[in-house]
Amino acid sequence: MKYRAVIKKSGKWWIGWLVDLPGVNAQERTRTRLLESLRIGAVEMLATEIPFEPDSQMLTLDIPLPSWAIEATSAA
Repeated sequence: MKYRAVIKKSGKWWIGWLVDLPGVNAQERTRTRLLESLRIGAVEMLATEIPFEPDSQMLTLDIPLPSWAIEATSAA
């Protein structure tokens, strides 16, 4: 799975969050550690069991990338 992350350097710290998984955010001294912390946060959030109402279903949806993301990937 891929998730969009917003990251930036703020003073001596790197901060970031996952746009697609609200609540997953991190602050680390290096960019590498920040990205790893975001990955760990995403794994932990996705591993959390979610209670369901009777007769409910969980589905996954395949959503195509927006054109701006395809263009950004092509330019890299």
